[in-house]
Amino acid sequence: MPTPPPGLTSIPQDIEWRLPRHSRSVGRARTLLREQATSWKLPAELTETAVLLLSELMTNAYRHAKVSPGREIWARCLMADDRLRVSVTDANDTLPTPREARLDDETGRGLTLVTVLADAWGADPRPCGIGKTVWFELSHKPTDVSEDLQ
Repeated sequence: MPTPPPGLTSIPQDIEWRLPRHSRSVGRARTLLREQATSWKLPAELTETAVLLLSELMTNAYRHAKVSPGREIWARCLMADDRLRVSVTDANDTLPTPREARLDDETGRGLTLVTVLADAWGADPRPCGIGKTVWFELSHKPTDVSEDLQ
């Protein structure tokens, strides 16, 4: 088995999907994350939280990133040690900010959900190009298969 890089106790697992800027890509990203979480043996509760928050970030990228046709949305998942980091990159330079939704608003709560449910989150301009990356992190402990059998 390979040795982890200095500072890490496990080998990072990393996957990225490049999806068209289309409403169907939101559901596709959710499905891909669920499948990957199963392969990484992530706990169901962590998976559902990650899928919900990814859905919010993908929806924001699809709805609000007003860019030229043909631009993609990139979703990336990185699992290292006890952290799952999920990021969404789009071609719009405007960084998101949470807003206070009124009771009768049908939208506007996505970043509030991210703020409440994620252990950390942020948004950064892409250092080498157009656009931004919005990310969140969730703490996790890998599921021990022997515990499931008890």
